[in-house]
Order: sequence, then C-alpha cells, then structure tokens
Amino acid sequence: MRMWRGWEAEAANWAAFARTPGHDRSHEVVNLPAFRGLLPEPGSATLDLGCGEGRLSRLLAGEGHRVVGLDAAPTMVRFAATHEEAAGPVVNGDAAVLPFRDGAFDLVVAYMCLHDIDTMPQTVAEAARMLRPGGRLCAAIPHPVNTAGRFQARAGDAPFVITGSYLDAHPTQDVVDRDGIRLTFHSEHRPLEAYCLALERAGLLIEAIREICVPDEFVKLDPARHRWQRIPLFLHLRAVKPVSR
Repeated sequence: MRMWRGWEAEAANWAAFARTPGHDRSHEVVNLPAFRGLLPEPGSATLDLGCGEGRLSRLLAGEGHRVVGLDAAPTMVRFAATHEEAAGPVVNGDAAVLPFRDGAFDLVVAYMCLHDIDTMPQTVAEAARMLRPGGRLCAAIPHPVNTAGRFQARAGDAPFVITGSYLDAHPTQDVVDRDGIRLTFHSEHRPLEAYCLALERAGLLIEAIREICVPDEFVKLDPARHRWQRIPLFLHLRAVKPVSR
C-alpha cells in the first residue's frame, strides 16, 4: 500500500475542499485552534511534513515561522508552491528518506499526515534526525479510538462500536461529499502504542498529549455533535529531542 498515490489522485479535490471556507469545519473550529496551542515559538527553521496544498505552511509563515514544506504527492507540491501566498520552498520527497541535513530544523510539524504515511516509524525517525537537540516534533492525527470504530447513528447519545480490532493496524477509506466536492481519505488506523513506539525508538521524549473533543459552542450549533464530546476526534502530541549532556 502506498497511500501517497491515493492522495495524489485526490489532490485537486483536496485543494478545492481545503481552500473552501466552511468545508472543513472540524479543522477550522476544533483541530487547528487546539493544535496551535501546542506549537512552540518560531525558531530558525520549521518543516511542514506532509504539507499537502500548503494551508498550514501559510498559517505558520504568517506567524513568523521560516517554513519548508514537503509532500510525497507531486500535484500537492505544485498546489502549495503556486499558491499566491506560498509560504516558502516546497519539496517533493519521501518522508522516510528526507533530503535535509541532520539538525536542520527547530520544529517539525506533522499535522494530520502520519496516519497517511505507510512508513510512519521511519518518518518519525527521520524527523528526529533533522531536529536539532532541544527541537520538537508536533503531530496531529485522528484519535486512534475514533478510527477504530463508528457511531451507530448521528445522534448525540449514539453508541460507539468497535467491530474489529483496536490493536491491529488496518487501512481506512472515508468518503466526504460536500457541495459537489467528493473526496476520499486514504489512511491507516494504528493504535496509540504504534505512534508512541515510533517516538521512543527515534529517541524523542513526549512532552504533551492532548485528546481533542469538539467545543461547547460547536455543539450548540448542532446538538448531535455531542457524540464527539464522548469520543475524541483528534490526538495531539508534542515530543522533544533531548539535549546531550
């Protein structure tokens, strides 16, 4: 399985979806605001890993980060590089064999991409290699409990059921159809331990873990969203590369 190929096929749909205000409400209202609170102050260089069409790179650049983007899908790279507010250099490359020197970055941001990468452990190891001592990796993924099961209905009190295995990794494909934009997400469910083991083996120390649920004001607009206050939508991690003594 090469998930980047699925995302290459979806690049135009993703760019249309991501760039249309209001289409990705979970990103705008839930995920991104919480993730921004996890990020350290800008340093000398930030890598936006799995940058897609560049929306996070543009935001980071606007907040003072010197950003380099990287994505495996060539069309995603083209979209990011040709945007009128492009944040900086964008590289087409394999996240498991990154074309940067050791210690090149203060911060590696992996926002909603590690679950879309076949070689996740190698990618985390490469991120660790490129971080300077004291540098940080900040990652956001769909919460592994979320991707392991399904709500049986849309109601706020609907049962959440895991019919397969939480512990076994398996591919997932979710289809979103919104205002004429049909988008298939090509991803893989992995248990939390898989991500923690990757960080551990890369020599990174977890500083923060956040389980992200929808805020009350979002539920007020649609009470059925209360179900996402019972099961977290997203998981955020911040890990640091230790300083040698």
